Amino acid sequence: MAWGLVKAIIVLPGTVLVFVPAVILWVAGDWSFSYKLAAAGQVSFWLGLLAGAIGLGLAVWTAAIFMTFGQGTPAPWHPPRKLVVRGPYRHVRNPMIIGVLLMLLAEAMLLRSWPIAGWMMVFWIGNAIYFPFVEEKGLEERFGDAYREYKAHVPRWIPRMRPWKQASYGKE
Repeated sequence: MAWGLVKAIIVLPGTVLVFVPAVILWVAGDWSFSYKLAAAGQVSFWLGLLAGAIGLGLAVWTAAIFMTFGQGTPAPWHPPRKLVVRGPYRHVRNPMIIGVLLMLLAEAMLLRSWPIAGWMMVFWIGNAIYFPFVEEKGLEERFGDAYREYKAHVPRWIPRMRPWKQASYGKE
């Protein structure tokens, strides 16, 4: 595993999924709505496990695609050199963030924590603002018409049912 990916995993998902939720739980401490572990007999336990498994699988899959086909990492300091339009990226433009959101949902459900659910919403809103105003502009500069065509056919957050097939820029 490349050091760039290890650093990206520690800094990015590590902060979002471990550090911030730990601080939230520590600050919430003795509050009545802080957290209470879900038991195996509760629906929230099983839905949380399902969300976590799907989210982790999506995050690992998309990071592997970035490394293998994009020749980069998910981190802004070592972004993919090639536009990635494979796997889940043929259905939705931000599957990696969706994977992280599912893992945050899993944490909120398994810990039955409203503050972590609130953090999940703050994280989503931040990304919903960041992507159209910063990330997508940078992708348009790096990949030009190929990204603009991709953006025109693949939704940002709600996956399309059928995978988009690149027409004019070929398959990677």
